[in-house]
Amino acid sequence: MGNLGLILVSGRSTKQGTGISIGKDSLQYREATNVVEMNLSDMKRSGLHDGDSVVLKSKFGETSVQCLSGDVPEGVAFIPFGSACNRLVGEETYASGMPDSKHLEVEIKPLTG
Repeated sequence: MGNLGLILVSGRSTKQGTGISIGKDSLQYREATNVVEMNLSDMKRSGLHDGDSVVLKSKFGETSVQCLSGDVPEGVAFIPFGSACNRLVGEETYASGMPDSKHLEVEIKPLTG
């Protein structure tokens, strides 16, 4: 198993959107926002399997989430908006009011220990 560099994009997922209507403290919302979806080829190259815990690290911070295979291109990972995503995104908004969260370089590695 090795570390893998990917481009992370974030956004709303159906499960995250449904969970937020129930409440951010709900189990459904927390489970929906503590995952990263990756291309199956990238997962295999890193020795990762669905459900593995991984650490995502950007130049702004890091977080631990569950890894799932998803319909994303090779070299790209997707994370739903939420507290895990917020730990990876910087504060700069370039006067837009929204931090840049669509093409963030991250390193993904298996969570050990």
